Amino acid sequence: MALIPLEEPTTRRVPPDRLALFALGFRPFYLLAAGFAVLAVPAWVLVLAGWLTPPIAGLWWHAHEMLFGFAVAVIVGFLLTAGRNWTGLPTPSGRPLAALAALWLAGRLAMIAGDGVVVAAVDLAFLPVAAIALGRVLVKARSKRNYFLLVMLAALTLANLVFHLARFGFAGGDPLLPLHFALGLVVVIETTIAGRVVPMFTSNALRGIRQWQHPRLNIAAIVGTALALGLWAAGVEGAWVGGVALLAALLQAVRCAGWNPRAALAKPLLWILHLSHLWIPVGLALLAAAQWGWVPRSAGIHALGIGATAGLIMGMITRTALGHTGRMLESGPVEAAAYVLVQVAAVARVLTLAVIPAAALAGIHLAATAWVLAFVLYLWRYLPMLVRARVDGREG
Repeated sequence: MALIPLEEPTTRRVPPDRLALFALGFRPFYLLAAGFAVLAVPAWVLVLAGWLTPPIAGLWWHAHEMLFGFAVAVIVGFLLTAGRNWTGLPTPSGRPLAALAALWLAGRLAMIAGDGVVVAAVDLAFLPVAAIALGRVLVKARSKRNYFLLVMLAALTLANLVFHLARFGFAGGDPLLPLHFALGLVVVIETTIAGRVVPMFTSNALRGIRQWQHPRLNIAAIVGTALALGLWAAGVEGAWVGGVALLAALLQAVRCAGWNPRAALAKPLLWILHLSHLWIPVGLALLAAAQWGWVPRSAGIHALGIGATAGLIMGMITRTALGHTGRMLESGPVEAAAYVLVQVAAVARVLTLAVIPAAALAGIHLAATAWVLAFVLYLWRYLPMLVRARVDGREG
């Protein structure tokens, strides 16, 4: 499945000074995700300090909003943008896209304003509506190779539903378990898509470099990762579960080595993707260590959540925003600084959890500061690009 390029030719010329916030899915959702990232993490720090009290348990709110607020916004924005290119058919824009963005925002406001069935219903509504919007395009174009994306959105919706049912007491088990499932699902999608695009991005930008991939290794690494994360999300415990996670980590590490990450060090748009994906084997290894009682389970969660997910998100929302606004795929010092800061956030949070538990609180504050600075830089650099029309006059 070709995920790039995402542009399409057009004969209509759009003035570059025209407002275009709702011209294509990536524009509002990348901005909403970045803005939410700047607000939600400091809010979590205030919750930990006892200065704020969300309507639901603080840890549940934090985990839920990082997945179904921050990450889902980027996923939907990307898919609505890519779907137009894959099918040649228009995805929501203008008022329908604005309404979809408003539905996402309503979910976030509901989750901080109160609790109850109505709040859960508002939060749950966004993903099914987004899936219908994308599904209508994919089905009309008979783009069967991309139907798995609808399954992904359905699975995320189910995880969100089970979370709400569990916290209301209508479903047994810890409400964190469906959130773990959602994180695992996001990571599996990340590693599947990264295996297609990261080597391609690298070879296209650095002609003549050596890379190697083996289809069976790719399948084994992805299946192993899915199995390890599925067992973890299901709450299965035991030394053998750690062995599955460690095996998946080793397979992923060998797979990543074949993409020649060393060659990407000179280009921030490339190394952020390579380095962020490397957090997947690190996270799996930490989940294995947690099964053996060596480190807290949260070390692996934050390796996957900050290092892998947020790192890949930052890499993609810069790269695709540049391409879709008609600019060259070249990063500057602002992008490089944002990439470094996200990695600092990941290292600070994971290292203090796994190795220096006495400094865990300091790690939270350092990670939160680096995180906020990274997304503030993104907003400063990309907000003007995302609200105005493409510089080349094309639609989108």
